[in-house]
Amino acid sequence: MDQTKNILIIDDEKNMHYSFKRLLNQNEFQFTSCYDGEEGLQKITSQDWNLVIMDIRMPKMDGLTVLKKAKEVNQKIVVIIVTAHGTTETAIEAMRLGAYDYLIKPFDNDEFKNLVYKALEDSEKMRSSVSLSNEVSVSDEGDVIIGKSPKMQAIYKTIGQIAEKDVNVLVTGESGTGKELVARAIYTHSQRKNTPFLTVNCAAIPENLLESELFGHEKGSFTGALYQHIGKFEKSNNGTLFLDEIGDMSFPLQAKLLRVLQTGEFERVGGNKILKSNVRIIAATNKNLLEEVKKNNFREDLYYRLNVISIHIPPLRERKEDIPLLITYFINKYNHKYERNIIGLTRPANLKLQNYQYPGNIRELENIINRSVVVCNSDQISEQDITLTPPSKASFDEFKQDFTQLMEKVFEKIIDLNDDYRHEIFPLIEEILIKKALDKEKGNQVRASNLLGISRNTLRNRIERYNL
Repeated sequence: MDQTKNILIIDDEKNMHYSFKRLLNQNEFQFTSCYDGEEGLQKITSQDWNLVIMDIRMPKMDGLTVLKKAKEVNQKIVVIIVTAHGTTETAIEAMRLGAYDYLIKPFDNDEFKNLVYKALEDSEKMRSSVSLSNEVSVSDEGDVIIGKSPKMQAIYKTIGQIAEKDVNVLVTGESGTGKELVARAIYTHSQRKNTPFLTVNCAAIPENLLESELFGHEKGSFTGALYQHIGKFEKSNNGTLFLDEIGDMSFPLQAKLLRVLQTGEFERVGGNKILKSNVRIIAATNKNLLEEVKKNNFREDLYYRLNVISIHIPPLRERKEDIPLLITYFINKYNHKYERNIIGLTRPANLKLQNYQYPGNIRELENIINRSVVVCNSDQISEQDITLTPPSKASFDEFKQDFTQLMEKVFEKIIDLNDDYRHEIFPLIEEILIKKALDKEKGNQVRASNLLGISRNTLRNRIERYNL
């Protein structure tokens, strides 16, 4: 985090204030303490906070009342409830009033820290606006989508046309092109801009936990479900939910998501109570969902529900006229961050960056400039300051040649086998590759399927077939 974050702690127990500060990095955060609800509400309404950590049972005004009044002033304020006194039902009531999440004392220290950092990340996304610009100036007020190419101008136009219209949007493009920034830009300019904006990365969360992350779960619904959990659909009610990498969602979960989009209704995992949520969905993927539909990896009906409006972000190699603007923007950004005064690039450095293909797109370009600003010893970034990923074509051609020679030797061995064993070789090769991929990715099926170049459904079928 680039700047110190302001955290307000409201708790009548002084030792809890000490514990919170001890668990969190005090160089990253500016803490303010209040010891009763009335004082806490005054602080909430008189100052801007990145995060509020609050108890429920407090003198002068209880936490639920504070939360309700705070949300009347600012719906986007992020509040974590930490309590030993409230029942689970009380904590759930806090969630219905708009709390970000809750923890029951005593809590796990790592769980607490992870929750704080996630809450601060979501708070920053809601607080920080996203503007669309042809300029390269750096502002502390929010993020900027940079680009003057015709393709980017068309994207700006589409965002302007659809942002205030309450329709679902599908954002497509390769990794690193800025899909989340586009989603946040739509949110920033929408009618829901003063309501919650929450994100879920469908590829980063294990399949068995993703359903709970989206819809919540009831206490005891599965091993480890010690408390009732409120999912993102409830948390973002009346707001916007960004589903990143939607193409990696499992087929059964796609059906449940479709139901929410059709009816606005869902149930928590292990529950039977029908819940309602009014949420605008912005989804993103780096996959071709129409191709996934043809392969039976993605539901066609869900695709059309999500794809009311489609925005495709081109890879950086297809909008090279934007590279100079982006370079200047990132130099300004990291000059500001590291208190440097880099004025630009030498001619060889500029040519080096212009001729590069950027497989990692804008994210890769930003990382390159970030490193270059750090290591540069003059007022201009030189060619030696720039580290690029070696071109993959030459290395792949070398690999292809070596692999072909290896497979020729393997095939000669296969021919020597009798007919009874020969037909077992190819499934054996497939099984070995899948086992190696799962081992390398430590059992993560999403990353293993990406490594193998197959869908997660295909991978699951192979895992069952080979009893892995």
